[in-house]
Amino acid sequence: MLDTLITGGCYPDFGRDRMIEANIGIENGKISYIGGQRLPARRLIDAADRVVSPGFIDIHMHEENFQEDGPSYIIGELMLKMGVTTVCGGNCGMQNQRLSQFKRMIERLGGAPVNYVMLVGYNQMRYLLGIGHNERISPKQQRQVLDLLREELEAGARGISFGIEYDPAITFDEMAEALTLLHGDQSYLAAAHFRQSAEGALDSIKEMIAISEASGIKFQISHLGSCSATGQMAESLELIDQAKKKHLGVDFDIYPYNAFSTLIGSEVFEKESLDQWCKDIGTIMLTQEPYKNVYCTEDMLQKARSEYPDMLAVGFIMDEGEIAQAMSHKCGMIASDGILNGGKGHPRAAGTFPRVLGRYVREQKRLSLLDALRKMTLYPAERLTLPAKGRIAIGADADLTVFDPKTILDCASYDNLYQQPEGIDYVLIGGCVALDHKQVACDRLGSFIPFP
Repeated sequence: MLDTLITGGCYPDFGRDRMIEANIGIENGKISYIGGQRLPARRLIDAADRVVSPGFIDIHMHEENFQEDGPSYIIGELMLKMGVTTVCGGNCGMQNQRLSQFKRMIERLGGAPVNYVMLVGYNQMRYLLGIGHNERISPKQQRQVLDLLREELEAGARGISFGIEYDPAITFDEMAEALTLLHGDQSYLAAAHFRQSAEGALDSIKEMIAISEASGIKFQISHLGSCSATGQMAESLELIDQAKKKHLGVDFDIYPYNAFSTLIGSEVFEKESLDQWCKDIGTIMLTQEPYKNVYCTEDMLQKARSEYPDMLAVGFIMDEGEIAQAMSHKCGMIASDGILNGGKGHPRAAGTFPRVLGRYVREQKRLSLLDALRKMTLYPAERLTLPAKGRIAIGADADLTVFDPKTILDCASYDNLYQQPEGIDYVLIGGCVALDHKQVACDRLGSFIPFP
């Protein structure tokens, strides 16, 4: 007898490039049956008129900060509620705690709302040694950073991320040296938040392509929209296409919003960087008290940077048409870049995946349902070397999201981050129901998935 049988739904068959109606059976956390029979099962889930998708995989988010927020999940629960079953943290060179500490907390809490994989944040290893944002690394410090990176990789990290814009002193050679630790192994992933955006976008993308070529590692250009959706998107996509034709492992991720978000105290808001991408200070909105949802003046910007450097700010600078252009491109992945500070932040942390399916697929028809699901499931699973995830096939992990394609939609806003999406009926992790019609049934089904 099956543990669970999901009946009457349509699922994406990426190999045959079409949606197929079938019943899906689950045993011992795995998909064990796909077909037309109604086999006996301990639990039946009616998915008539619904899509049964592999659970969404967020290849770029920012994990919990247990040191600051205590032993609880905030962003992990938001991920679950929007249909995500696996996330990749440690992006943009940032890591909120050492991987050993992160794993211990997940064990202490008896699991997690979703599955986690992690990259090691290169910038964070520099900070542990007291190296400043604009400080060149010494040969001795380089060796120490490499030792720290090795420790994180041995603890199960799947690769290395860089936040080049946040630490402008990081050089090409410094990054290339770090990536030698991955030995050209294509099972690993490298990722980077670009050096410059807007006017500097094309040079930044060329640098990241060159790093990929030098290292031989799969390379993820992080949140392409915030880099290039200010007039440079067509040329950026052409550069990426050319790199892929040369068989370089370059790709990108993007979120479906016209505003980025990062810490107001970061280098992004230093004058040299600000002058490059910001045409109007009034496009920058603060997200926390005493300035929640207040748009900046020059004086307010400087006051916030001085007194509240860890406050998240939002910059409404990107062109929505260019965001859609990148999202509908033949390559690329959907990712949230979700980041919270004290539970506050950008609605992308709670609405990204339903927003794509509701607004960009159903309403605007910018891309097909099948293509959107491929960018949310199969592609990120392959990039992260998770062969049992991201697809519906016999033997694959039963991480599934059941949703109504006619009603799915994001509801989170800048005023209320915690409004749940509409149209998600069930989320299963390891064959067990984690979310049942907006109600969390179990928020401890996820775990840390080490590399390899």
